Formats: sequence, structure tokens, C-alpha cells
Amino acid sequence: MSLRIHTGLKNAFLPYSPFQATRALLLVQLVTAFVLWSCSSAKALPTPQEIGQSWIMLFHEQGLLTELWSSITVLLLSLLLSTAIALVIAAAATAPVFLPIARFASVLRFLGFAGLSYLFMLLTADAYQLKLALLTFGTSVMMVTALMAEVQAIPQQAIDHCKTLGMRNWRITYELVILGKADTLLDLVRQNAAIGWTLLTMVEGLTRSEGGIGALLLNQNRYFQLSGVFAIQLTILLYGVGQDYLLARLRETVCPYVKFNETGNP
Repeated sequence: MSLRIHTGLKNAFLPYSPFQATRALLLVQLVTAFVLWSCSSAKALPTPQEIGQSWIMLFHEQGLLTELWSSITVLLLSLLLSTAIALVIAAAATAPVFLPIARFASVLRFLGFAGLSYLFMLLTADAYQLKLALLTFGTSVMMVTALMAEVQAIPQQAIDHCKTLGMRNWRITYELVILGKADTLLDLVRQNAAIGWTLLTMVEGLTRSEGGIGALLLNQNRYFQLSGVFAIQLTILLYGVGQDYLLARLRETVCPYVKFNETGNP
């Protein structure tokens, strides 16, 4: 037994070695990190107690959960819009006439919001539409790039196989891109949902009149309320972990073959 435990602990430090107690290891690391944090004497780092007190204050006095819900709704809507836009562009790019448009959309990922905010302000009617447009733009150009790489990686044999089955043109696109890349698309949705949270603070900083948890975070940071900043960041982190888990389960439910492909077991 002791030899087995010793071997297991040794494998934890060796790349590509079998290790079964991954969850237990994660739990030990989290508990250790929390204890070290609680015992830390660093003045720049707020204690868990201070963060808890700030969270309660933000909840009662500044509507933390209301602002969080406001940000969640606009992020989910932008995610739906960016997914639809990216899928249409990537699917259309299988026809040569639309390929330059897809490549141009991919190149736009290098543009920052600082140079585009004024343009989007002219194109939108209010702060909510501006926030939605910026978030949709930021996530859609990233998704187009990733989807285009997947479309270009489709082997010629798969295209030829569709042709031998009597499929033509857009039917091949439907089978290979829309259906064939459904699992990849859902994984990209999951990744871009996380990217949206990284863009949120910048976008809500430009549209503070609309509120949101990003604007609340900037206000706390502006007045050096570090415990409040940590409270908001941890709230976002907990929500993000839950969101990521649900999207992963959605992918496995819609595309059950993914789990078999990843593990080799039904």
C-alpha cells in the first residue's frame, strides 16, 4: 500500500504519467492556497474576512447581484449573435466569392476597442446597444478565426465522400461545417463566453450609464477598494466556472460522440 501511494505521488510530478486522484489533489491545493492566503501578512492583499464583508456591503448597498445579472444578460445575447455571425461567415466562406470577406473578418481581431468605440457610437442608438455591439464584435472576430481554421482543416477525402453520396455544393457545407463541426462550434462558444468576461470591464467602462458588474468593478478599483475588487472578481470567477461547466455539459449532451472521441470509451 505504501509503495502504491509513493508511486502515485511520484507520478503527480511526472508529465504524461497515470494519476487517478486528480480531484483530491485539486482539493488539497485549494485548501493549502486558502490557508496560506488567510495567514498572509501582505498588506496589499485583503483577507478573506475583509472580502466577505465587502461582498455583503456590495450586495446590500450597490446591488452586486443585480449588476451581475445585467452583465450576464448582455453577454449571453452577444454570445448568441457572435456565434450566428461567425457560423454564417465561416459556412459562406466555402464558396470562393465569400472567402475574402471571411478573411477580412478574421483580420479585424487585431483592432482594439479604443479606435472603434467612436464608430460604434455613431452606429448605435444608446449605451446598451453600444455595449452589445462592442461585445459582439470582440467575440465574433475571434470565433470567425477559429472556425475558419476548422473549415480549412476539413480533409478533401471527406468532401469527395459527400460527393459520392450525391451531395452537392451547399448540402456539403451543411453536412461538413454545420453538422460536422457542431462539437467544435459549441467548444468555441464555451471559450468565447470566457473571452466575453475579459472584454466586459473595458466595454462597461465605456458605457457606465448602463451599469453592469464591470462598471462596479471599475468604481471599486478607482477608489482603491481592494477588498471590493476581490469580492467582485471572485463573484465573476465563481459564475464563470459554473457557466463553463454548464456549457461543457451542453456540448456533451448535444454531441454525445465527443465523450467517446476524447476518452476512447462509450
